[in-house]
Amino acid sequence: MTESSVRVRVPATSANLGPAFDCAGLALSRHDVLEFAVLDEGLLEVVMTGEGADTLPTGRDHLVVRAFEAACAELGWHPPGLLVRAENGIPQGRGMGSSAAAVVAGVLGAWGLCPDVEQVDRDAVLRLTTELEGHPDNVAPCLFGGATLSWMTGTGARAARLDVHPEVRPVVLVPGETLSTQLARGLLPEMVPHADAAHAAGRAALLVHALTRDPSLLFDATEDRLHQRQREAGMPASIALIDRLRADGLAAVVSGAGPSVLVLGNAVSEVAIRALTPADWAVLPSEVDVHGARVERGAAEVSSR
Repeated sequence: MTESSVRVRVPATSANLGPAFDCAGLALSRHDVLEFAVLDEGLLEVVMTGEGADTLPTGRDHLVVRAFEAACAELGWHPPGLLVRAENGIPQGRGMGSSAAAVVAGVLGAWGLCPDVEQVDRDAVLRLTTELEGHPDNVAPCLFGGATLSWMTGTGARAARLDVHPEVRPVVLVPGETLSTQLARGLLPEMVPHADAAHAAGRAALLVHALTRDPSLLFDATEDRLHQRQREAGMPASIALIDRLRADGLAAVVSGAGPSVLVLGNAVSEVAIRALTPADWAVLPSEVDVHGARVERGAAEVSSR
């Protein structure tokens, strides 16, 4: 990298984690790595490898570029031209936070490249990325790492970070097909029974304790009545797989909007998970990414607050 370039590394994420719909998320050790550099006046170049390289746009309609330009407008700074090199490791359209990672990467790229910015204000970045993404449940863990709880206030998005218990080993099961978040949300009913809402609140509270203090409670803590079964028509194979995994005592949930499945297991559960997963699904063992997004300018990491 040169002095007029930055490198941004953003993790995949899994949102909801069962009952904590639209408020909980987990950062995973699978990443997109992007380099941003200033080019001459009027030039824009987007070069991609890895996931989605053959299908994603390479102009100003690329989500990373749109987020970068939105952040530049927020900062009051505009480079004459822009080069984006992306190595995509996050599967697209699978419920692993690829769009949130793109938005976070673009905003952080502008923040890191702007000559007037000495450090990244992650709270300000959270607010802007939430405005661009529409909700904070994926952008929060992407930014802060670990597990996060996020919520909206009158002044924008807020988030609290949780340290995940070291015994928790996420495994993501990825089918061949994709599912758009918009379609998945369109399958949700406008009203839910009071009993289901109360159940979700109780299990979401238990989820915090299970993730941080007692992973033996994750099976109960991830039981959902609020949104997963309601979206079965859009991902029947995913719900069927979750049923098989949970029948075997494994804490399986829809990853984000799906159709991937997240299992919050431990070091010995991967064998059982593989045995129950269809052969045409990818099994991606992971770790919890404890760092979240990272920004490097030259050889140094840009500080944040």
